Amino acid sequence: MNGFSRTKYTARAQRNNRLATIGFYTLGALVMLLIFWMLFTILSKGLPSLRPDFLIKNTEEMDAGGGIGPVLFNSFYILFISLLISIPLGIGAGIYMAEYAPDNKFTGGLRICVEALSSVPSIVFGLLGLAIFAEYFDVGLTILGGGVSLALLNLPMLARVTEEAIRAVPGEIREAGYALGMTKFHVIRTVVVPVALPAIVTGVCLVAGRAFGESAVIILTAGLSTSGEMWDFNLFSPGETLAVHLWYVQSEAIVEDAKQIADKSAAVLVFVVLLINFAFRFPLWLGNRRRGR
Repeated sequence: MNGFSRTKYTARAQRNNRLATIGFYTLGALVMLLIFWMLFTILSKGLPSLRPDFLIKNTEEMDAGGGIGPVLFNSFYILFISLLISIPLGIGAGIYMAEYAPDNKFTGGLRICVEALSSVPSIVFGLLGLAIFAEYFDVGLTILGGGVSLALLNLPMLARVTEEAIRAVPGEIREAGYALGMTKFHVIRTVVVPVALPAIVTGVCLVAGRAFGESAVIILTAGLSTSGEMWDFNLFSPGETLAVHLWYVQSEAIVEDAKQIADKSAAVLVFVVLLINFAFRFPLWLGNRRRGR
């Protein structure tokens, strides 16, 4: 390549680089604007009229002025049950697939199955939970059934995210630990997992937000009603959640203030999902600040 051709190639490459930079910045700005527009649209309709008593009052079927107290509690309760099951199993399965599972056809097939389950519609897991709890064990529509079904829904995604996060850790870090005489489990626990923790926390945030906002699974496994009590810890009580209540109020309710209840419920739902993400990420941010990153 002569000097003229090299100069022409360099100028074209720089021009393409500038165009690509402008394009990616534009796409990023459009995505951010879309997200902020969606948040503003949802929150601006519900937050101005939201009052603290709305969060603790019971729901109403016929009269205006109902709240979301029991369904909000059920949402957190079912979310806690699902995370209590899915986090240790999902993260453990991801660590096994990344660190212990042999690289053979069986493991490859298992990985494909996990990826396929991650994309299965949630209503399929709802039907599975319905068959297990309502038909096989004959316990009806319960909080327990909703929590376990949500855990089954989120297990494949959490396991896959964990596996990818563990595999992304550089091999040199593991070799350094082995050189110091550490065992495999000790390396995983004290070196690999802490390095991969931000990506794992991202996966937990995704499944937690998905679980809190899920409706199809809850309708089929926990029902469309509550026990009527604000703090009902009975695992075999019906467990309508905030997402299900929002769907019901928007489409089926006959109360005169259904639109206002739906707007306020949507604002609370979005705000809680944002709060869940902040609650999981804040300890990581605080730890990074302390380490001076």
